[in-house]
Amino acid sequence: MNKISRTDIPDESQLGALSDFFRIFGDQTRLRILYALAKTELCVCDLAKLLGASQSAVSHQLQVLRSHRLVKYRREGKTVFYSLDDGHIFSILDIGTKHLEEV
Repeated sequence: MNKISRTDIPDESQLGALSDFFRIFGDQTRLRILYALAKTELCVCDLAKLLGASQSAVSHQLQVLRSHRLVKYRREGKTVFYSLDDGHIFSILDIGTKHLEEV
């Protein structure tokens, strides 16, 4: 057996943060938003049309995604455009999808 110690396992604080991070991916609406934003930046109204959801519901989910730093926004006049916060977010989605395709 390989040698492993407690220092090889993240501490409780890190595990809690990681658990919270992955919990965000547990909602299909949020996943659909992330996949859409992986293709292009979109405003709330365009996301709502694409997903067949209300603007209020999409705005709520975007707030959750923003609070966990999965999406960012930029303002152009009165319109706010959303995009993935960085390339790691798409990588996480892509790796998960590929893993499921292997089964």
